[in-house]
Amino acid sequence: MPGWVQQGYDEYAKRMPKECDLQLKEIIPGKRGKNSDVARIVRDEGERMIQAVSTKTHIVTLDIPGKSWTTPELSVAMKRWMESGQNVALMIGGPEGLSDSVRELASESWSLSKLTFPHPMVRILVAEQLYRAWSILNNHPYHR
Repeated sequence: MPGWVQQGYDEYAKRMPKECDLQLKEIIPGKRGKNSDVARIVRDEGERMIQAVSTKTHIVTLDIPGKSWTTPELSVAMKRWMESGQNVALMIGGPEGLSDSVRELASESWSLSKLTFPHPMVRILVAEQLYRAWSILNNHPYHR
């Protein structure tokens, strides 16, 4: 990722308190070419994503058909996640989307937008929105 992406993500990740620590785990995408078996690539990526989280993790997919939340609604979801005591994994698929196996494991699905965003932007948008949701829950002035 370009430096500006890491800088943008890091800016919001460092603002989060310890109880909402953001940890970015990147899954190496499968190699794509003219004659690639895209279905197999997506399946393999999904298996690597699943292996990257513990079995008791609350999985939330980021997917266009997911539920579209306002930032205050995201803060309600965040409060629910924090009160559950489970780790939460926000799963973002590769260029062809998420595998069926990841979708099946998900407890819920969140749609950032009906638009398709480049992956570098998504990680910054998600980190910023999580920080904003946290600021709402804690009456921090950032959201205003």
